[in-house]
Amino acid sequence: MQTVALRYIRPGDWLTLALGCLCVALVTLNLWNSEPASKAIIRSSGKIFREVPLSRDQQIEVPGRLGTSVITIEQRRARISLDPSPRQYCVRQGWLQHAGEVAICLPNEVSVELAGGEKKYDSLNY
Repeated sequence: MQTVALRYIRPGDWLTLALGCLCVALVTLNLWNSEPASKAIIRSSGKIFREVPLSRDQQIEVPGRLGTSVITIEQRRARISLDPSPRQYCVRQGWLQHAGEVAICLPNEVSVELAGGEKKYDSLNY
């Protein structure tokens, strides 16, 4: 059954499909590959708690509404490694590496945003 369908595809159709796939791959690489971040902006209750460079490995305790969150900075990346929020979504998000990436713990009102370099997209570009 498939061989019958493939028989109707001409060499020009294959070339068009190949060029389309190549264009999608190039656009994806150019638009979704942002630069590495240089600093982390840590917020607590909507206010900037601290801005730290990603060049130094460290752990930072951040007070929040429910308790203390721990942010780990290691090998030029950052993550929320401990949080008292019930569902742990921000902890499960894992490591942030590129400028513009954000981890937010809403119940505890703590967030980490990576900055530096050029943002390729934000939440308004969808």
